[in-house]
Amino acid sequence: MEFRKEISTVELLTPHRFERETQVVEYREDPLTGSHSRINVARAGRRRQGQRGDLDLSEVVASTKGDCFFCPQNIEQQTPKFPPQLCPQGRIERGECLVFPNLFPFAEYHAVGTLSREHFLDLDEFTPEMILDNLMASREYIAAVHRVDEGAKYPMWIWNHLPPSGASIIHPHVQILIDKAPAPQLRKLVEKSKAYLAHHGTNYWHDLIAEERRFVQRYIGENDSVAVIASYAPRGNREVQLIVKDGGNLGDLKEKQAADLAASIVKILRCYKGMGVNSFNLVTFSAPVGENPDYYCLNARIISRPVFQPFYTSDTGFMERFYGVWVIETLPEDVARQMRPFFAR
Repeated sequence: MEFRKEISTVELLTPHRFERETQVVEYREDPLTGSHSRINVARAGRRRQGQRGDLDLSEVVASTKGDCFFCPQNIEQQTPKFPPQLCPQGRIERGECLVFPNLFPFAEYHAVGTLSREHFLDLDEFTPEMILDNLMASREYIAAVHRVDEGAKYPMWIWNHLPPSGASIIHPHVQILIDKAPAPQLRKLVEKSKAYLAHHGTNYWHDLIAEERRFVQRYIGENDSVAVIASYAPRGNREVQLIVKDGGNLGDLKEKQAADLAASIVKILRCYKGMGVNSFNLVTFSAPVGENPDYYCLNARIISRPVFQPFYTSDTGFMERFYGVWVIETLPEDVARQMRPFFAR
């Protein structure tokens, strides 16, 4: 396993007295997929003209709560139900989670699952129980879909939190999709993992955990089921990978594994809160339902997004959209260093 990078030093004369300044740009390559990232931590301090003022979230919460589809006073009447052949009771419920069809789907099987009855939760207010209940209810939906349509076997569990992440609703919720073909990035991960086993005779994900644990710099922590590391070549700021060590797909996720995954997510969110983050994306990459290949592990990635405020600068530009190169302003080794204490507790 190779962790490839090139380091360039950029020299310039700054406007203040035109004194010499140097900045470091790292060009990194993902050890499995070969995707490229460019890291310059100095970019975090650049001026953002479109970014203005702190947002009083209490005002946003108050103004959106009354007509929120996902709040208890509206959810029964204003959210759709599954057809009887998929779910006889219409919706799937566990704890505070309710799973129901997405009213505006972009997949044949596309559901929404609430995380809490509360209209808004800050990142340090989510509990492992909330996330566990959601994961288990999502697993039930995945199983129901696969039962009526065996071709639908590629599940995705996606959590977008607050508008900078793409979320259109403030109320905490996830999306669950089950497709009949893998998304391009998932296909790449699975195929590259299979090729790695053929070439090296070992599981890439197990090797990655062992290497990061040995080198320490990007290793964050682990529990019985899940290992957590900062991505070497991230696709977003403060990116963290969660790897289910002995599980391949969401449909077969055991409750203990889900509980360990939920506990790990909560620790990351609490650290994000301390970093000043309030918006994020979390996605899973799952093998097909019913398959647990020896070359693959179920894994997830979480990235921070711009702070939710009246005006903000997007963290995605032409390099990401058109060139497929990820420009990053947080160093993975720094992210791991800041997160480790949360996993030691």
